[in-house]
Amino acid sequence: MPTVKVRNLKNEEVADLELSDAVFGAELNEGLIHAAVKSYLAGARQGTVGTKTRGDVSGSGRKLWKQKGTGRARIASIRSPLWKGGGNVHGPQPRDWSQPLPKKMRRGALRSALSERLREGNLIVVDEFGFGQPKTKDFVAALSTLGAGGKTLIVDTLENDKLILAARNVRRAKVVGASGVNVYDVLYHEKLLMTRTAIEELARALDPKSKAQGATERGADKTETETAETEEAA
Repeated sequence: MPTVKVRNLKNEEVADLELSDAVFGAELNEGLIHAAVKSYLAGARQGTVGTKTRGDVSGSGRKLWKQKGTGRARIASIRSPLWKGGGNVHGPQPRDWSQPLPKKMRRGALRSALSERLREGNLIVVDEFGFGQPKTKDFVAALSTLGAGGKTLIVDTLENDKLILAARNVRRAKVVGASGVNVYDVLYHEKLLMTRTAIEELARALDPKSKAQGATERGADKTETETAETEEAA
């Protein structure tokens, strides 16, 4: 089970924290991570581009001149693609670019990416982001003290308003909640700063054993409730 040092904003070690081996000790799976990133980027595409066909452009449907006898080329409609202002042929149309990925694969890719960040030494656990005032100056100084001078992903509770306000003007930093962590952000940012609370929430969300245990407990509670109702009815 991996163990990390918990630091404060002054980069002082304050405690040790044992991490879940299932979440932060997973093997690197490049194929799975690639599939997850590809799915994320595909889902970010808007797919709203669209061109007008001859049925969409404005213009009369009347035949401009008779078919024969004028010496000019035959024409059926001014909305024909052959004419200026006519419709577009085989142009792009609105579509859904998303590539859904199974939930187990998404969670497995995130576990693999987090584990690799930990092995690289780029995952820093912070006791808490407690700022007296929501000042960008204090936030940047804290990042510099922690050794996170590049692109940094901060994972904390979204109820920390002072942190969100202090970090919103820093282009190289992004603040998300534990439920908003994704594979792309973990790979894009060089450093990953997480609080104790965020670590615990991620461990509960990504640990397959905890989910199986929770499902078993819910099933046992349901069975006990049904048994009690049966006994009362009898």
